[in-house]
Amino acid sequence: MSDDEREERELDLTSPEVVTKYKSAAEIVNKALQLVLSECKPATKIVDLCEKGDAFIKEQTGNMYKNVKKKIERGVAFPTCISVNNTVCHVSPLASDEAVLQQGDIVKIDMGCHIDGFIAVVAHTHVLQDGPVTGRAADVIAAANTAAEVALRLVRPGKKNQEVAEAIQKVAAAYDCRIVEGVLSHQMKQFVIDGNKVVLNVSSPEMRVDDAEFEENEVYAIDIVTSTGDGKPKLLDEKQTTIYKRAVDKNYNLKMKASRFIFSEISQKFPIMPFTARDLEEKRARLGLVECVNHDLLQPYPVLHEKPGDLVAHIKFTVLLMPNGSDRITSHSLQELNPKKTVDSDPEIKAWLSLPIKTKKKGGGKKKKGKKGDKAEDSMQTEPVDEAANGASQ
Repeated sequence: MSDDEREERELDLTSPEVVTKYKSAAEIVNKALQLVLSECKPATKIVDLCEKGDAFIKEQTGNMYKNVKKKIERGVAFPTCISVNNTVCHVSPLASDEAVLQQGDIVKIDMGCHIDGFIAVVAHTHVLQDGPVTGRAADVIAAANTAAEVALRLVRPGKKNQEVAEAIQKVAAAYDCRIVEGVLSHQMKQFVIDGNKVVLNVSSPEMRVDDAEFEENEVYAIDIVTSTGDGKPKLLDEKQTTIYKRAVDKNYNLKMKASRFIFSEISQKFPIMPFTARDLEEKRARLGLVECVNHDLLQPYPVLHEKPGDLVAHIKFTVLLMPNGSDRITSHSLQELNPKKTVDSDPEIKAWLSLPIKTKKKGGGKKKKGKKGDKAEDSMQTEPVDEAANGASQ
């Protein structure tokens, strides 16, 4: 075996070290989500929450692999975003922004962490209120959560990406909601947050992807966004965009001095992972980012909106397709939901939800242990769906 082949083998889930790095990144991002969630209170500035999430990830990853000979890159894989109500995604404001959370807001938290380029991402939706969530807010969150549970069971070796897309659309429709267009669930690899193998949640004339089959030892970020509106979000103001990613395959000789300065800073500090303009020198960033984006040196992550009054929910998790089944390594439990709608009367959705997450192991004394683990994990993974369904039938 050549060195290249050995290195290629070591970079997937067949290597215990790789699995450990994924799970370590997941542990940190799960704790960061818990921290940000605990601070989500009325009158809290959104930018302060985003900064706390990023700071926690930087601190925790900075404490790992400090005494190794070869430097290991680690830190934020996707900046903390706090998007509320009808705003779909990617809100990570600049330091000067004064926007605050309000009682009753539907808050979507989105973030990512990596260790040595092995990425764990998570997104969660929470309503700023006491007591159970009811009405359309409960419907849209239950739709996202149930769709995520179905996707967890269908993203497995031998299944196709189109099967997942069709299933999650059916789940959303059962709650009288829509899957938001333009959202992709990407395969992830070392230092690659948006691999070419994807699930396009909703196909459209403008956006189609190749058919693909999931394979063992792959890693996916399963990204589900649901809306009580028409699911066709709009970009209202390009100035709201603050998250970008370096397009490593593009080159251009920038004309403006500010652009060259800011692009040099980006290339040094954020050569691969998405970043927030908040981490750049703000005055020069405003001037320089525009030319960089116009010439495709940076890929922007736009802030998208559904119509005012629409409600949007977001659930994202990282899953490892291990030989013994799927391992969801990022998640957070939901607050109590009492949706008006239910999937109880749909046999196909119920059948999807009853699929096992783990594969039963054959042979020896391991079989019993495997069964016990499967049962515990299945009940844990489906619990939010059961809560939502039970709430609907009360």
